[in-house]
Amino acid sequence: MALALRKRTAIDATQFPVNRARPKTVTAVPNPLGEAEENKDYFITRNGLTFAGSHLILDLWEASDLDDEAKIEKAMKDAVKAAGATLLHIHLHKFSPNGGVSGVAVLAESHISVHTWPEKGFAAFDVFMCGGAQPLKTIAVLEAAFRPKRVVVGEHRRGVA
Repeated sequence: MALALRKRTAIDATQFPVNRARPKTVTAVPNPLGEAEENKDYFITRNGLTFAGSHLILDLWEASDLDDEAKIEKAMKDAVKAAGATLLHIHLHKFSPNGGVSGVAVLAESHISVHTWPEKGFAAFDVFMCGGAQPLKTIAVLEAAFRPKRVVVGEHRRGVA
């Protein structure tokens, strides 16, 4: 199984009026882990770049078991564990008649979402994680679970100032 890595080319997002700088608003949000929010900074600094987190877009082609809701839930939980993330909630929904599954694992560090098309052998996973979580470690878990013949991965760094 070859892993095709493809980085997306960044564009200057400030060219769109909606993305221009605005006054900063700070809102207090309760922390589900009970830790003092002011003592935590989930932004990451790597190679001199500071950002909120990595958002992986994974396309699995010619994959198997994409209609197996229980297997998808286990794979998502295993991916969370492998990445060192914290699962808060998981919700999956199986569609009829094709048996596709859509859902999300909500994490303290963000989320993993999935949409499957079993009739096409295709699954679309989004993995967005901040802090010390390691989203790249989810790829091997998802490959092992669904045995795709081809995987396409895109990475976008969220919250680059």
